[in-house]
Amino acid sequence: MATLDDKTIADFDEQWTHYSDNEGWYGSLELFRDICAPLIDTDDLRGKAVADIGSGTGRIVGMILKAGARHVYGIEPAEGAFRKFQENVAGMERGSDVTCINARGDDWRVDEPLDYIFSIGVIQFIPDPHPTVQRCFDALKPGGEVFYWLYSHEGNALYLAFIKPLRMLTTRIPHSLLVALNWVLYTILCGYRLLTLVLPLPLKKYLNTVWWPMTPRKRRLVIYDQLNPTYAKYHKRHEAIALLEDAGFVDVRTHHRHGYSWCVSGRKPAA
Repeated sequence: MATLDDKTIADFDEQWTHYSDNEGWYGSLELFRDICAPLIDTDDLRGKAVADIGSGTGRIVGMILKAGARHVYGIEPAEGAFRKFQENVAGMERGSDVTCINARGDDWRVDEPLDYIFSIGVIQFIPDPHPTVQRCFDALKPGGEVFYWLYSHEGNALYLAFIKPLRMLTTRIPHSLLVALNWVLYTILCGYRLLTLVLPLPLKKYLNTVWWPMTPRKRRLVIYDQLNPTYAKYHKRHEAIALLEDAGFVDVRTHHRHGYSWCVSGRKPAA
C-alpha cells in the first residue's frame, strides 16, 4: 500500500511531467534573490558546492548555477520528473556542473562536503521532514548553511479557510479536471489581483511583484501547485525554527516573505 510520501511524490511526478519548462521570471536569478533575501546573499554562492533538495525539473538548480555556484547537486525522487530534470540540465549553460541524483531527501550522498543546501517549496510536502533536515545537516561542511522556503500558517488565515476545504476535492480528482478547475480559479485570481491595485487586500505585494511577472502558464502552475499534492503543511514560525534546531543547526533565522511564507536558514556549527 502506498504511503503518504509515495502518493505525494507521485502527485509531483505527474505535475512536473505536464509543467516541465523553467523559462522567464519563473526561473530567473532575480526571483531567486527575492526568495533568499535577506537571509542569504546569492553572491555568496560563487565558487561553492551547493545541493538542492526536491529539484523537480531543475528550476532552482538553474537559478543556483546563474548565481555562480561551482557545482550543484540536484536531488529529485520522482522518476518522471527526474527524467525531465536531466533533459533540462542537458540544455543548460554549464549543465556539466550539475549532478542529478534520483533519491529522496533523506537518502542521498555526495562525494564532497557542501557549502550550502537549499530546499525551496519542498519541505512542506514531506509528512516527516526531520530525516531530510538531518541528512542536510550531515552533508554540510562545518560552517555550511541550509535554507528552506516553506508555506506559512501566519498571515494566511482567510486563504487557509478557503483552500483547506477545496483541497479535500482537488487532491482526489484526475489531472484533467484539476486543470479545468485551475482555469476557473486563475480567472478569479486575475480579477482579485486587479482589485489589489486599488485596495489594500491580502497578498497584494506577492501577487503584483512575484506572481504577475510570470507567464500566464506559470501563474496557473502556482495555483495548481497549491491544489495538487496529497499532503501539504502550513508551518508556524516556531515549527520552522524547530525543524532546524532539532537537527543541530545554530544561528537559525527567519523571514516572513511577502507576509505569506517562511524563509528559514541555519548554520552547521564549526568544528
